[in-house]
Amino acid sequence: MKPYFSIIIPLYNKEKHIKDTLNSVWSQSFVDFEVIVVNDGSTDDSLENLKTITDNRLNVFSTKNQGVSKARNYGISRASSDLIVFLDADDIWLEHHLQDLKDLHEQFPGCGMYCKSYDKKDGSTLIASKFKNITTDSPWKGIVENYFYSSQISSIAWTSAVMIPRSTFETIGSFNTAYNSGEDTDLWIRIALEYPVAFSNTVSAIHNLSSDHKITDLKLSARSHIDFNEFQGQEKQNESLKKYLDLNRYSVAIQYKLEDNSSVAKNIFSHIKSDNLTSLQKILFSLPNSVIRQGLKSRNFLRRLNLDLRLFR
Repeated sequence: MKPYFSIIIPLYNKEKHIKDTLNSVWSQSFVDFEVIVVNDGSTDDSLENLKTITDNRLNVFSTKNQGVSKARNYGISRASSDLIVFLDADDIWLEHHLQDLKDLHEQFPGCGMYCKSYDKKDGSTLIASKFKNITTDSPWKGIVENYFYSSQISSIAWTSAVMIPRSTFETIGSFNTAYNSGEDTDLWIRIALEYPVAFSNTVSAIHNLSSDHKITDLKLSARSHIDFNEFQGQEKQNESLKKYLDLNRYSVAIQYKLEDNSSVAKNIFSHIKSDNLTSLQKILFSLPNSVIRQGLKSRNFLRRLNLDLRLFR
């Protein structure tokens, strides 16, 4: 009998984290699953650490390093279940995560994506995610009324807190292997444009912001980033999508600016509708890079004091 869930974990040089990540999987209250780890050409002891695990639900496949999109797609191709759950090799689940996803799927069938709320962890500081038009005062689950509006602070979908039915991939395709940055955002957009999205605001996953060997540590100029202009036709008809894309454009433009690639930054910024940015965001973009860097340092300092200053959104 096939498992209820197939859990896909792409692995690249996470020797310090992979056991903790898997321990959070083995600790789940719902246990009908298989784990597919795709070792994407790791050069550290990540693979050796996996060899010490004897749980028969663990399946390990090794490929040459081709990036996280191809690793996830390969995992999907090897999955036995029709319900695909994703987890990055440095993130953590709380013990009720899979049970929550099972309940969400059973209560709201026919959705293209099922999402759980999550906290971000920066060192010892936990940062709560915030979603527009979704209460945080009491437990809530249901169909998200407007995915793009609700995702304009924190994203409703995040890779380590999402479950996607295989039928969704058969309709809209899988992760775009042309991108090695923003490939997850591209997928969420394509799904949300075609399907209802179910969400539970109960936190059940932790996003580790301070682990080693994150692809976000690389300069954008060294990566192939999502082209938000692929959705120009749709955003003309959807104001919430337009603002969602513009906020993402802004974040990317700031990063290019800080990499001293002002021409690309200005080109991206030119596609943003001015009304979709705050006065602070517009001022920040016009400042010298040294001032922006100081502002980011201040944001990180305030986070350690459990104060989240949102410069970008």
